[in-house]
Amino acid sequence: MTWILLFEQLLNGLQLGVTLFLMAAGLTLVFGIMNLVNLAHGSLYMVGAYLTVAAVQWTGSYALGVLLGLLGTLVVGMVLEVVALRTLYERDHLDQVLATFGLILFFNELVAILWGRTALFMSLPSYLQGHIEILPGSIYPLYRAVIIGVGLVVAVVLWYVVAKTRLGMLVRAGASNRTMVAALGVNIRLLYTLVFGFGAALAGLAGLMAGPIYAVQPGMGELILIQVFVVIVIGGIGSIRGALVGALVVGVVDTLGRAFLKPLLGHFISAPAAEAAGPALASMLIYLLMALVLAVRPAGLFPAKGG
Repeated sequence: MTWILLFEQLLNGLQLGVTLFLMAAGLTLVFGIMNLVNLAHGSLYMVGAYLTVAAVQWTGSYALGVLLGLLGTLVVGMVLEVVALRTLYERDHLDQVLATFGLILFFNELVAILWGRTALFMSLPSYLQGHIEILPGSIYPLYRAVIIGVGLVVAVVLWYVVAKTRLGMLVRAGASNRTMVAALGVNIRLLYTLVFGFGAALAGLAGLMAGPIYAVQPGMGELILIQVFVVIVIGGIGSIRGALVGALVVGVVDTLGRAFLKPLLGHFISAPAAEAAGPALASMLIYLLMALVLAVRPAGLFPAKGG
């Protein structure tokens, strides 16, 4: 039935949206607090997927492999901040773009050396396989439902940490006036390292959850990074709330467009024309949405001051 298909595609859009949110939350935190444009954020997504595959194969346990992959990405992010990114905070954005683009090339070649260029596939344990009936007649993969649940739980935890804890207070203060925070005795360098590591862990979580659905391969981070930047622009740079809303909107619009735009066009133009134009227009929808949002609200839906 059409309504069942629509409902399932909405769930797919929600699943894509929470994955984009995990990526966008870390990236927008780093930019909002450190004023750092980090093109290599997608590489941390890739690192999380590869480390989890390796850890699952090594331990034989999916749960332990996920934990080790997440911790490994956290450590990689913190080391990356200390070794390569700390010197870029006072440089202009062009230098940051060039340096982090170089890190993309470095990580892609590193994983190719360690694991090869052939795509890897992560199998799910039996307790995450199968389907569940969400509504009568609507069967949905259990693992995709788990991704949605995990993403929403992380969103709530992240909001609580940023809005209600001392660490969140320091993060918000560092975003507003890092010089004053440092003058008050806060180790701003350690704070930056922790924030970057936390953002890396969120990207790694997105990567390890996407691993069983998509192929784990060199360069996989760049494929999602463009969508993540669209999310941040729509939601508002530096805003966690904006990242969540923007991610869900982009995920749903992109998924519904790819599922329904081609058959919808078939009612107005010839089938061959719809076959050719449908996928192209569907891939443009999120960028048209971004242009529309920027025309109405140039700072995004939820600018950082409101995030």
